[in-house]
Amino acid sequence: MHTIHHLFHINSPIVKVFLALTDVDKLKQWYTTDVKGSSKLNETLSMTFGQATFDVKIIEREESKRLVWECIDSSMPFIGQITSFSLDTNDEKTRVRVSISGFEALDDMYANLNFSWAKYLESLRQFCQNGTSEAFGSKGYRS
Repeated sequence: MHTIHHLFHINSPIVKVFLALTDVDKLKQWYTTDVKGSSKLNETLSMTFGQATFDVKIIEREESKRLVWECIDSSMPFIGQITSFSLDTNDEKTRVRVSISGFEALDDMYANLNFSWAKYLESLRQFCQNGTSEAFGSKGYRS
């Protein structure tokens, strides 16, 4: 199995970044405008990106430190994938480590998801730092 890894910094307090990852209304600002559910431990979030749907279960949640999703249902071949967000402080910024595991091959799907996650993570950074973002389905979204 293969894993996508991203590491970047956000010039914003760790509490604000964690809230952007866990508050449904904030997820709608930077990730996709179509999010339903709860990001409490053992709860489910449902997200839609056009025709693609994803349901993720929150399998780990440590306040302002770590959040882990497991894909439990999807219109894409992502069931069983694990997405983890790990946060810490580095040089007065929030350091964010993201891993998406469960890819069987280093193929076009892997490459596409790697690029897409980078785009959404930059949207997360802009949302936390400036209050602007490019969530899927938003007015400012670059397709």
